[in-house]
Amino acid sequence: MHIADGILNLPVVAGGFVGAGAVAWYSLDRIKRRGDPREKIPRAALLTAAFFAASLIHLPLPPAGVHLVLNGLLGIMLGWFAFPAILIGLFLQAVMFGHGGLTTLGVNGLILGLPALMAWRLFHWQRDPDASPWRTGVRGMLAGSGAMVAALMLFLAALLLGLPAEYGGQASMTALMVIIGAHIPLIILEGVITTFLVVFLQRVQPRLLEGI
Repeated sequence: MHIADGILNLPVVAGGFVGAGAVAWYSLDRIKRRGDPREKIPRAALLTAAFFAASLIHLPLPPAGVHLVLNGLLGIMLGWFAFPAILIGLFLQAVMFGHGGLTTLGVNGLILGLPALMAWRLFHWQRDPDASPWRTGVRGMLAGSGAMVAALMLFLAALLLGLPAEYGGQASMTALMVIIGAHIPLIILEGVITTFLVVFLQRVQPRLLEGI
């Protein structure tokens, strides 16, 4: 779900940087309003590393290979920290392994970061900390799978808006359909992983689900 350099046109690339910069600034402002963030940085750093490592786990799901993202889980556990954490993870992926690109960092940050914030809001909306594991699991499934669905929609929107004219036509539409088909199993898998993790954390360390 990473968009590489040289694929999108300049207006979409520029808009991605402007949008990502605005969301990152707002996220950092909200973090500072909640008090001293230094005690919360270790958890954010740990989950940034988990996000970074997850993208290296490639899954041969037909009709193409995909990789784990876990942006929904990051949103649930990090709150406003999720967006800057994802930006940092994407930057390191681009520099160290060539996943995505530097010119598309803003677009990729919006594609994965906005759904993470959505998952945070969805999971914690009117949530009862003492709810049953079943209810927590349902919230986890909706947040984890929902974040992937939202990210896939933003990914497709970025491609449709940003692809140059020479990439249009039936071949491009077929490729997009293949991408959608490849991510359907991943949407389910991300929901299942998020469900198991939030249920486990509610039992052993419920404070980790309170966001930071």
